[in-house]
Amino acid sequence: MQPNSNSSLAIPFAIVAGFALIAVAIFFTGNNKTSPKEQTTATTDSTVTKSNVVRPIDSTDHIRGNPNAPIMIVEYSDYDCPFCKIFDETMNNVMADYGVGGKVGWVYRQFPIAQLHPNSPRISEGAYCVAELGGNDAFWAFSKNIFAGRDVNVQTDMTQLPVFAEKAGVSRSDFNTCLDSGKYRDQVQKDVAEAAAAGANGTPYSVVIVGDQQVVINGAQPYTVVKQIIDNLIAQLDGKEAPNKAE
Repeated sequence: MQPNSNSSLAIPFAIVAGFALIAVAIFFTGNNKTSPKEQTTATTDSTVTKSNVVRPIDSTDHIRGNPNAPIMIVEYSDYDCPFCKIFDETMNNVMADYGVGGKVGWVYRQFPIAQLHPNSPRISEGAYCVAELGGNDAFWAFSKNIFAGRDVNVQTDMTQLPVFAEKAGVSRSDFNTCLDSGKYRDQVQKDVAEAAAAGANGTPYSVVIVGDQQVVINGAQPYTVVKQIIDNLIAQLDGKEAPNKAE
């Protein structure tokens, strides 16, 4: 999984115009810009680059929707991040509107920030265990259970992980055996390094991929913003003018 060339691609004018109208302020938790952090609603980064930092999507990824969709959204997320819980709702709305028709696929990648959420790496390990034991659908069910199982500003009750796994269709005992083995500990650490290489400095951090173009979305953008980005990209793919902006 070596990075490709680091050449860049200028963003099409139609998308620039769309982004110019939807940009909002960036706010970060904390003052150290070099440390990972939770990200609230943030501006979209209008740069579009070759896929030189984001690992190409492959069979090891957890994908919801069409794995060959023309628009793929790769999300780097932390299960205990409050803004990730908010953005998870946004992404579920995106998939309800665009996933059914196969236009958008959603890739979930682990980016647990242990400095802020000490239990997050273990939750990520648990997600890998569920995927191993129950497959892709079980992984997504487990993720849904994690986010639904806590309030925004409350971290996950770790005693409930086996319960969430069982609700996803996995044996509690098998889940506990896998999790306690620590077999995915190194993988999660690799995921953290991969997220940083992709440009993530906080969570959630998403990259919308269309061919060799990448549009970065920092933070928990509201649905209206993500929808406009998708609509602009669909219009570009269709060779049409972008739809009118939401008022």
